[in-house]
This record gives sequence, structure tokens and C-alpha cells, in this order.
Amino acid sequence: MAAKPRARDLGLPFCGYPGPNNAITDIPGVRVGYTTLSNPKENICTGVTAIIPRDDKGAPMPTWAAQYSLNGNGEMTGCHWINDAGYFVGPICITNSHSVGMVHHGVTRWMIDRYSDYFQNEHAWAMPVVAETYDGVLNDINAQRVTAQDAINALNNATHGELEEGSVGGGNGMICYEFKGGTGTSSRLVTIAGTTYTIGTLVQANHGIRPWLTILGKPVGQIMPKGRLFDQEKGSIIVILGTDAPLSALSLRQLAKRAALGIGRGGSPGGNNSGDIFLAFSVANTRPVPQKDETIIIKEELNNEFIDPLYLAVVEAVEEAVVNALVAGEDRQTFKPSGLVCQAIDKKKLSQIFEQ
Repeated sequence: MAAKPRARDLGLPFCGYPGPNNAITDIPGVRVGYTTLSNPKENICTGVTAIIPRDDKGAPMPTWAAQYSLNGNGEMTGCHWINDAGYFVGPICITNSHSVGMVHHGVTRWMIDRYSDYFQNEHAWAMPVVAETYDGVLNDINAQRVTAQDAINALNNATHGELEEGSVGGGNGMICYEFKGGTGTSSRLVTIAGTTYTIGTLVQANHGIRPWLTILGKPVGQIMPKGRLFDQEKGSIIVILGTDAPLSALSLRQLAKRAALGIGRGGSPGGNNSGDIFLAFSVANTRPVPQKDETIIIKEELNNEFIDPLYLAVVEAVEEAVVNALVAGEDRQTFKPSGLVCQAIDKKKLSQIFEQ
């Protein structure tokens, strides 16, 4: 794990102070797991990424959340309830566009087993968060190779600490700015009024075309024009943001909006064919699900007058997570059209750009 160089290892001067793993798992209690499916002979290049926000086995706890779509050409299930209730229960999974149903089925089974007493004794229902981006250029997406068990395996594999990036989990078949893309993560530590909070993000980066790509102000896509695959954008990006800061649903929605600015720093305008869908959650204010709680709910919430440092942390972390996904990429043969190569970004050349 984490054996590949990351963007900072190449000398890219990102701003801000990351957590110890520079990953979403720097948020206390957050775990991430993958199921990666690869078989070039059968044109399989896909998978599932799982994020577990809370260690709440047996006793479901709400994770306070909000969702924002920069461009809605994509899917993230569970968002109607998140937007009305301000929370979700259970994990988040990301996969490919044609596997949302299978992953949803697997996550539901996992939740029923994880919260068995709750589902047996209450009129409980599972409303998992499952998001997607399209991997049909590198993967035979119509074959629907992902199964419900793959989602369960990713959830059961979830761990704390350092994370693999690039062609892992749901990011396996993804393309970013016409380079090999995929899964990327980053984090920031922010101190407000003497208290240090963590912002972490995980992205499934499958967006952009080469001429748009800008990294820390450098026109990298124009400096590295070879190996283009598309004339028009065909992908999307899912951004999951987490924090241990106590935020209201309104503040979390404002946090989710700032993911668009982090993506924009990379050059994407949020194209028409791109599903740019973001979710922000907070693990603060641990408590039982509201249906079983007291009549009056009392929560701590950060005063919005002090929230700007968190906004900046989101922008910086999302920007870096996308580049981490690119740096972790590996060359892959295309499935449709066949016979091409989706190239990994040239790490040596990228490093040299910033040496200059």
C-alpha cells in the first residue's frame, strides 16, 4: 500500500497542511476499502470503493451530511433523504455507471447484517449512498461484472491509515484529462479558535480533456499533448468530503459546493457530459438515529463566521486529490475504441515542470 510516489513526492508545491496520511482516513473513525476487478483478456477493468464514516456496528448512527451537484449527468443514490433530513446512515460506495444497482443491493445486505437487531426489531429501511462514474472506455461496462458480493467485500476490507490510489476500487477504469485517472485522496488540518479539525476528501476522477489540464497554475495539458483519446469530455467526478468539525446541514452543503472550486483549479469547467456530484459529511455530534432520540435534539455547530478556513481546506484538498489520482495512474489498453492506450501521466516530466 501507498508504495507509489504521490504528487508531493514529485516536488509539487501544494498549499496547506495535510494530516499524517494525507487521506480521508485522517478523519477519526473513517475507513476505506476496495474491490478491484482486472482481467485484460475479458476486458474487465472496474471495481468498488467503500467509505465507512463511523464505527457503529450494531447501533446505527446518523452521519450528518449534505449534497451538491455542479453538473447532474450522473448518479448518487440516497441524496433525496440527505437533502431533506441532513444525514445518512451506513456507508458510501462508488462504482461504475452500470453497477449502481448491484452495489446498492450489496450495501443493503451489509447494512442489514451490520445492524441486525435494528432491522429485526424496528421498521427500519436502508437507503445507501452509491455513486458512479463511467468506465466504458477501459472496461466492458455492459457486461456488468460487478456483483453485490464485490460491494460487501470492499466494505469488509475497509481499513484506517494509508490508502492506495489510482487504478483501485471504483477508480480502476477511470480516465482523467485523457490520462489514466481513478481514485485519489488528500486531507488538511485546520485550526479554528484553538481547535484543530481535519478535512479529508476522496475523489473518483474520470473527468476533463487534455487541453484543460492545469496543475498549480501550469498548463500541463498543453505541455503534454500526446496520447489524446477524445474530442469532447465523456467522464465525471465524484467527490466525497469528510470532516470532524461540527457543522450544520447548511454549512455542509456550503462545504460541498467548494469542491467545485477545487476541481476548477485543475482546469475543468464542468462539461455537459460530466456528472460532477459532491457529498460532504461530518462525524461530529455522535448520537442515535433521530427516530429513537429525545424530542429535542441538541448539537454543536461551528459558527459560520469562522468557517472560511474549512472552505479553503476543501479547495486545496480536492485539487491535490485529483492530481494524486493522476500521479498514481498506470498505462491501460482501451476497450472501446480498441487498440489505443490510455497513458499514465509522465511523472518525470511533471516533476521537471515544477523544477523549472
